[in-house]
Amino acid sequence: MQKDALLAEVNSALEAVRKNNPLAPSITNTVTINLVANTQLACGGSAAMVYLADEGEMMAKISKSMYINMGTQFTCYPETLPRTAKACAENGNAWVLDPVGIGIGAQRENILKQFKEFKPKIIRANASEVIALASLWNLTEQKENSVRGVDSTDEVLSAKDAAVALAKYTGGAVAVSGKADLVTDGTTSVLCHGGSAFLPMITGAGCSLGGVCAVYGNVTSPFIAALTATLLYNEASVKAEKISKGPGTFQSNFIDQLYLVSSAGIKDAEIETLN
Repeated sequence: MQKDALLAEVNSALEAVRKNNPLAPSITNTVTINLVANTQLACGGSAAMVYLADEGEMMAKISKSMYINMGTQFTCYPETLPRTAKACAENGNAWVLDPVGIGIGAQRENILKQFKEFKPKIIRANASEVIALASLWNLTEQKENSVRGVDSTDEVLSAKDAAVALAKYTGGAVAVSGKADLVTDGTTSVLCHGGSAFLPMITGAGCSLGGVCAVYGNVTSPFIAALTATLLYNEASVKAEKISKGPGTFQSNFIDQLYLVSSAGIKDAEIETLN
């Protein structure tokens, strides 16, 4: 698909969310819950944060898209997360998975293994997490875990094969975040350049991106939803950096720019389609 056609679909998704204010419930970590909710609201969506299994199941039924982030783990999550993911799959909910922290502890690994059956429609992660998840689900060759806490030790393009394998298996899309971002549906892969150097300096930039992917998952295909959120983050963050003194003011300005850019639309973007 050509750049102009991609941007046309992206802007259609931006407009649809602004018009319809879709609900994208989240089960996300306590470190980022505020930023996830505020970024979802800024781009025109509606937010709801849940923790309990019956709440997750209910939200999966009443919403078209939902976000599950594997951050802060609670003792109820071995019940809550698989039940919610199952409900999403059964109800055709285009749910989003962020496998943050994959490789840290048995509880997290066991839950992620169960998620394979329920096929998230968007996976948003850094390169190391994408590589590790594809390996955990036996979609690629087993590799030594290269995740360092929540940080990536791998370059984005090194995760392309794993991302493609995940997207083909789920029938959805994968967004790999880094200095340049990769978005793929298993057939079409797009590399997105741009983004602010301040993004890694605020807690929850990647996590909130997953929540915004879920917002757009309400109104368009998983691939366009992931691409829309990624391009929106890149443009908004660059504009925010220009008027910020540091990470603190950047976070506030970034939320403002998400609102402004998503309202005005994306006229241009530095993207390239990969073979």
